[in-house]
Amino acid sequence: MRRQIRHYLPDHEAIRGNRWLRPFQNTLLHPRLWDLNRHSAAGAVAAGMFCGLIPGPLQMLGAAICAVVFRVNLPLAMLTTVYTNPFTIVPLYVVAYAIGQWVLPGPTQRFVPPPDWGEESFMAWIASLIDWMAGLGTPLALGLVLLATILAVAGYLLVKLAWRIYLVRAWRRRGRQRAGRQSAT
Repeated sequence: MRRQIRHYLPDHEAIRGNRWLRPFQNTLLHPRLWDLNRHSAAGAVAAGMFCGLIPGPLQMLGAAICAVVFRVNLPLAMLTTVYTNPFTIVPLYVVAYAIGQWVLPGPTQRFVPPPDWGEESFMAWIASLIDWMAGLGTPLALGLVLLATILAVAGYLLVKLAWRIYLVRAWRRRGRQRAGRQSAT
């Protein structure tokens, strides 16, 4: 499984060659940030799932910081944040808002959809989108933290389980191969 995942991840030699990342070489070249095992992969997926709900373009930066702090696989943590994209972010925020309303006491408010781009300029639309998000307030903020935590724990446990299933199947396959070789001799 490690070989299959490693095929898609950059190696740490790319960091050495990148002039923009050279000042951070001591931190970014730590071996545990590039090691791929079931613990670092599960932690990286958890960090990426949690940071994926950070608003705006700071998701990968947040995942990178978490990977450095918790010493988990850096590229996998950053790659995992891609689950949030223009198609999934609104449904995820609606779910987060519903979770926040469910947890908070008091009367529930009806969810108001985000403003359409329509005829207004991009900057005016961004301003109205920020006003819309501010109006959602506490239920959305609490819901985002809770949903991010739920997704991180689920991602961590699923990676651990998938890796374990893969290992057990590989052990059994090798055992059958050994038994086949022994019976052939």
